[in-house]
Amino acid sequence: MTATPSAPAAAAAHPPCVLCFNASDPTGAGGLAADLTALASASCHGLPITTSLWLRDTRQLHGHHALDAEWIDDQARAVLEDVSVAAIKVGFGGSAEGLSAIGAILSDYEDVPVVTYLPELAWWGDAEREAYLEACEALILPQTDVLVGNYHTLARWLLPDWEDARAPGPRDIARAAALHGVAYTVVTGLPLDDAIETHLASPEQIIASERVERIDATFIGAGDTLAAALTALLAHG
Repeated sequence: MTATPSAPAAAAAHPPCVLCFNASDPTGAGGLAADLTALASASCHGLPITTSLWLRDTRQLHGHHALDAEWIDDQARAVLEDVSVAAIKVGFGGSAEGLSAIGAILSDYEDVPVVTYLPELAWWGDAEREAYLEACEALILPQTDVLVGNYHTLARWLLPDWEDARAPGPRDIARAAALHGVAYTVVTGLPLDDAIETHLASPEQIIASERVERIDATFIGAGDTLAAALTALLAHG
């Protein structure tokens, strides 16, 4: 059943409000902190829905605690029934059960554009990671307008049986995502000899691309920041 917005939500919010599902990151580099910073810089108001708590520093993730799906659902529905939302960003959902709750919310607000960011999950145990990816594939991707992720992360997930001698390209990844209902895919970190590229692709074509020089440094939070900035653009219409 679709929730009926209350009186304050009847008119579009100014600045546009963006609902964000993501983890709490104490470094401030990723998760909800990155979302809110990027959204504010793009003149949007972020509505942060906490899905899990990360225990991390700037070098590595030491652990995480996923919130119960009921807590995720209650947070989101409380604000959705009170505030008009222009776009939704789905970051790390905490668990497969958390993604199930998020998927149910997305289905109740199917007219709101959705950007989904898939972070690198190599730190997780195999069983938890596979359950999470299966839930994302079945419940989130069919309701996603734009999928954002690192080249290697998306290729391993969406093209696990790739056998061609040539490495898959952004359009191959976009075509695989489209099989699950995704219209557009942003592939980041495509490796070149001395640079990396980011591509916005549909199954038919590369729509836009950006090349940056490779630097000798490590960083965190870039994917969350990019996905949040893209969500802000959609929120502005």
